[in-house]
Amino acid sequence: MSARWYDGNRFTLLENGEEFFPRVLARIAEARREVVIESFILFEDKVGLQLHEALVAAARRGVQVDITVDGWGSPDLSPHFISTLCEAGARLHVFDPGPRPFGFRPKVLRRMHRKIVVVDGHIAFIGGINYSADHLGDYGPEAKQDYAAEVEGPIVAEIHRFAHAALAAGSRHNASRRWWRWRRQVRSAPGQLPRAGTARAMLVTRDNGYHPSDIEHQYRIAIRAARKRIVIANAYFFPGYRLIRDLRRAARRGVDVRLILQGTPDMAIVKVGASALYGHLAKAGVRIFEYCERPLHGKVALVDGEWATIGSSNLDPLSLQLNLEANVIIRDRGFNEELSSNLQRLMRKSCQEILYEELEHNAGWLGVVRSFIAFHLVRLYPAMASWLPRHRPRLAPAMPEEMQPACAVTGEEVR
Repeated sequence: MSARWYDGNRFTLLENGEEFFPRVLARIAEARREVVIESFILFEDKVGLQLHEALVAAARRGVQVDITVDGWGSPDLSPHFISTLCEAGARLHVFDPGPRPFGFRPKVLRRMHRKIVVVDGHIAFIGGINYSADHLGDYGPEAKQDYAAEVEGPIVAEIHRFAHAALAAGSRHNASRRWWRWRRQVRSAPGQLPRAGTARAMLVTRDNGYHPSDIEHQYRIAIRAARKRIVIANAYFFPGYRLIRDLRRAARRGVDVRLILQGTPDMAIVKVGASALYGHLAKAGVRIFEYCERPLHGKVALVDGEWATIGSSNLDPLSLQLNLEANVIIRDRGFNEELSSNLQRLMRKSCQEILYEELEHNAGWLGVVRSFIAFHLVRLYPAMASWLPRHRPRLAPAMPEEMQPACAVTGEEVR
């Protein structure tokens, strides 16, 4: 499927769990027909339990509920949590649930990393926020800084169609379908929804089949077309050589290029990997800001005064080469301005700028060697990733074994 633009949409920026979770729960409470959710992480903490309660209540009043989680990202859901959903009529699907020889997941690096919600086919959410308490400020110093968007308008029909196609493609009852039948279903035109705003938007996904580099491609198109500014806020920044080259060229032709990266990372290797590229980027004029207030988990960017993106994709090898991801590309001055204001506040109040002069002064021979090796590993990573086994979507229903005959998902049900 080739991504296409849809006019007449409205996007509402949601910052962190404080804004995201109440809005999602309110929409689920209003649902009358259907709720479809994809999430990398669903924890059985206070956030997960609130979502569980909302989904059980929706299912009991006759709403069809389908929720897909990643088997690696959401490994510890209790039998009670799962069976209560199933008894209410909801369907919980697990991406790559096993088997795990000797407790090891062979395809651990290929994850269902998307974060999507569609309610009644006319309201959607997309972004980087998982269903876990560490997206709330009261979690403490490890609470994540992140973003999502509420979506209204014709693009929602495309997101809805995509979510259903993912269910159908991954269902064990549909695994034997011919590949051309699956592609025909994916290409089917979505229904029309009324205009809700002025934004032009496109859904862009990444998979290990027909769309291996679509999200990176859209980033590179925007960066190459930039004339005034580029701001990228990304949790895990270690992109391939071509995107780095495009950022350096943009800075050299006078574009104000700014990166907001993790200064207080949730994984130490994240900062080591990203910082290996600092000197190479800063030398070309790219300005680098480390967000130091708490771990940065966002995946957003803006270019000039109209283009923006938000979604689940980081700019690292996992997201760009292995994971299943979903972003929206947005052309709208209002949303761009709102996101810009938010990121400017982050840079002004919560970031430390990394200056090239300091990098040059502090760089020793060991740092130069490390940067050289890291940079060229990035260049070679796409070829290295192709050696790993491909991971086709495979979903299985999560439920206690004794309930499977009553709750089994059929191919007809997920169309």
